[in-house]
Amino acid sequence: MVNITDDFTATLPYSLWTAEQVKQAEPQLAEQGKISLDQLMERAGTGSYHLLRCHWPDARRLLIIAGGGNNGGDGLVVARLAAEQGFTVELLLHGDPVHFPNEASCAWQKLQGANVRMLDTLSQAGPCDVVIDALLGSGLKGAVRSDCIDLITQMNALNSPVLALDIPSGLSADTGQPLGIAVKATATITFIGIKQGLLTGQAAAYCGDILYSNLGLSKPLENWHKGRVQRGDYARFKKWLPFRSVIAHKGYFGRVVLLGGDYGTAGAIRLAGEACQRTGAGLIEVLTRPEHLSIVLSGRPELMAHGLTLTDQVQLSRSIQQASVLVVGPGLGQSDWSKWLWQYALESDKPLVLDADGLNLLAQEPKARGNWILTPHPGEAARLLACQVRDVEQDRFAAAIKIARRYDAVVVLKGAGTIVATPDEQCYVLAVGNPGMASGGMGDVLSGIIGGLLAQHVPAVDAACLAVCLHGEAADRAAVNGQRGMLAGDLLPEIRVLVNPEQME
Repeated sequence: MVNITDDFTATLPYSLWTAEQVKQAEPQLAEQGKISLDQLMERAGTGSYHLLRCHWPDARRLLIIAGGGNNGGDGLVVARLAAEQGFTVELLLHGDPVHFPNEASCAWQKLQGANVRMLDTLSQAGPCDVVIDALLGSGLKGAVRSDCIDLITQMNALNSPVLALDIPSGLSADTGQPLGIAVKATATITFIGIKQGLLTGQAAAYCGDILYSNLGLSKPLENWHKGRVQRGDYARFKKWLPFRSVIAHKGYFGRVVLLGGDYGTAGAIRLAGEACQRTGAGLIEVLTRPEHLSIVLSGRPELMAHGLTLTDQVQLSRSIQQASVLVVGPGLGQSDWSKWLWQYALESDKPLVLDADGLNLLAQEPKARGNWILTPHPGEAARLLACQVRDVEQDRFAAAIKIARRYDAVVVLKGAGTIVATPDEQCYVLAVGNPGMASGGMGDVLSGIIGGLLAQHVPAVDAACLAVCLHGEAADRAAVNGQRGMLAGDLLPEIRVLVNPEQME
């Protein structure tokens, strides 16, 4: 007998899956574990019940909304267990038991005789301490039907915390987008495999705390099938920071040349340059407008800087030739001067990080290059794909992969649940950082971090993933004094700490 009383955790596995992958694996995993699918549902309901008791220990009145599928069956198990323990349980069953799948039908039969008050409508419900959302599962495809829209609208209007089973009803398990409408949960417990949509798109606004249970299966999902999507965080990726020899000098750690800072945006290239320094690159050179040299150098004299006009082609060519890595875009603009810098950089064979107006110029003159990293936010991604922002956000995985393949690049699609994608369709989801990062200059800092890691010989995909995690972790540390009013420059001292993890042990 497997005891799953404590078999749920906020420490999520690193592999992520589509809903279909998990559905296909369930029968085989259950067979390997020598249990039936009925028993697997019993475990899901039992784990959910114990999570409920841990999260809301004083709760005694439950409102359970169960659909007609196996997600509803999980809710029926919770209803039975709670009633057996003396809870006041009200159940709205949205579906005909005659048409339940086998496992849910079994859970329904076990519920008969339990002290559960059946509801016809939510308007009949009394006060409750917690709502259990077991209406629609992770297999939902297409828009939520009108009858379920009404139920979800009513659930969201209740003044009670919500525990979602497997996924908030109405949220796409594959993309993280609400399929018209979705339940706004306080906590979500998901089973067997983490669905990739729980960590990107709009999911953070609907899932609340995410917890996981493998339902006591002895063999994890990873043993059944290797997924193409991985979760990442600073704890996982910090080991990719390269070891520093005791005889190292600045030449070991590369020369990064940053191009940008058109009129009015000198701060962008300065932030990117200092982020590159704080990440550990050896030499940093900024190419910007001559009028901006004092702004760049006054607060950070360790930077090298050249002011360029359209006649300074010799200096531009020399700087690019000497570079280990190029960072193009922070404050670049789209003037003739901007296009001149952009064109020179893209014609070189140097590893390159392209951001901001560098991406907007690329959208105007699309080309594939190979050894570069593109860092679009959804608006820039839409321009790169010649589509609307809503098309990008509808499926962030598909959009990131499409950009990666079209431009032959490693792509960092920024946003809540940043996605790093490669042309061969490998994806990482990096659900890091906080809303305090919604201020100007944050993207410039990220570009600088990526450039600094590339200069230290971190491979492109690793550099992109690690940079996003350093960026997010630095923001979390900087937010100790509050997220509102946090500035991009507040991350810089935290970055220095994080790129020296051995000092924190």
